[in-house]
Amino acid sequence: MRVGAFVLAAQFPGQGHGEALYRAVRSAEVAEQAGLDAVWVAEHHFVPYGVCPSAVTLAALLLGRTRTIGVGTAVSVLPNVHPVALGEQAAMLHLTSGGRFTLGVGRGGPWVDLEVFNSGLGAYEEGFPESLELLMRWLREPRVGSAGERFAFREVPVVPRPDDLLGSAGPGVVVACTSPPSVRLAAAHGLPMLLGMHSTDEEKAEMVALWRKCALEAGSPPEKVAAAGHVAAGVVQIADRSPEAAQTLLKTMPGWLHHGLSAHVTVDGRQRRMRDPHEYTELLCALHPVGTPRLCADRLAATSERTGISRFALLAEGSGDLAATEDNLRRLGGEVLPLLG
Repeated sequence: MRVGAFVLAAQFPGQGHGEALYRAVRSAEVAEQAGLDAVWVAEHHFVPYGVCPSAVTLAALLLGRTRTIGVGTAVSVLPNVHPVALGEQAAMLHLTSGGRFTLGVGRGGPWVDLEVFNSGLGAYEEGFPESLELLMRWLREPRVGSAGERFAFREVPVVPRPDDLLGSAGPGVVVACTSPPSVRLAAAHGLPMLLGMHSTDEEKAEMVALWRKCALEAGSPPEKVAAAGHVAAGVVQIADRSPEAAQTLLKTMPGWLHHGLSAHVTVDGRQRRMRDPHEYTELLCALHPVGTPRLCADRLAATSERTGISRFALLAEGSGDLAATEDNLRRLGGEVLPLLG
């Protein structure tokens, strides 16, 4: 089982942007010291839910600050960028880090980002498959041209070549999946999924089963399908008694969730329903490793057994406090991981 940290750079009420970003950097450093497998960096625009606007930029800094831990984006929002530009960045991070970088991509939402970056609503509603296809070609082929609806250009050489690393075909890529169409798209490319923290084990298992079916139909080798490294996002909070762990999150997360999620603005004025922050926090405490080290290990093991997923990206900054976040990560590495074997 491979357990990593999910870093949002969350801005809790009363905190500044610099404080949130400093906590994100320290989380990665402590995660490596604690023996975690990876750190996954989120990306958001114009909202305090997370104040990192470029996951690849922060990933580059974290790769430079660390030596052994994997660093991935969770996720880079593909409709907001040119796939070739993102592919070039991913290739460079893959090569300069010795293969420690993983590129996570997602469709994002119908947010005002699409207006600000001049992508347009079509990039979100219809353009994701074309963008993903071009990105994967850039990461796997020596020369690339395009004649798509959104991207059209003459053939050019791929520089730097992401496979110019001994024994590597290029950086790992995962796709954030929240619906059957995104699952089918990821499966068609043979790419592992990143599944959201709101999903139950039963929902995750259904998505993994659909992915496997579609990947086999698309011609992926059975051994590759069986070994796919899907990633499940979640929350972790460790305490000597389980009620204390849940209470820590219930004191801080609802305020952050309301502060952050209510700041989202849709690009076309469409109505959207926001989860009740307190109920959502209670749900996360019930679904994920929130409690004693033994309970946390048991929940991770149970999720893995029910879903077939063995990679986790766990949000450890739910307290909103730097010292508490560092302690949480150290306990995850020192007290929970040994129980998982």
